[in-house]
Amino acid sequence: MSGIKSFSLGERIKRFKYAFNGIALLFRSQHNARIHALATVISCGAGLYFGITKTEWCFVVSAISIVLVTESLNTALEFICNEVSPDYNKLIGEAKDVAAAAVLLASIGAAVIGVIIFMPYVMKLL
Repeated sequence: MSGIKSFSLGERIKRFKYAFNGIALLFRSQHNARIHALATVISCGAGLYFGITKTEWCFVVSAISIVLVTESLNTALEFICNEVSPDYNKLIGEAKDVAAAAVLLASIGAAVIGVIIFMPYVMKLL
């Protein structure tokens, strides 16, 4: 099989360790990632409390994933930019602003999904 590398189980496990190290670094180093984690816990708790449907869970999990992925990519971009250009650089600043905008847009989208899904359940309680 040309072009396809075969990795040992140990090598595969090592790659997972790198990924988990990245997750730990994300939450240790980024205040906003911890806020997103709290929102994740609250959203999942609300989902369990209200007994949302499988389809609703799919939307909630997708929204959570998109926010955490964009936050991760934003953080990776910031790390690279800070290493490449420790001094102010207009284009680097703009790249970082656009990456931060991606996180904001994902977060707004997730909040809208949360309102659409959870508002009817909350209204039933009132």
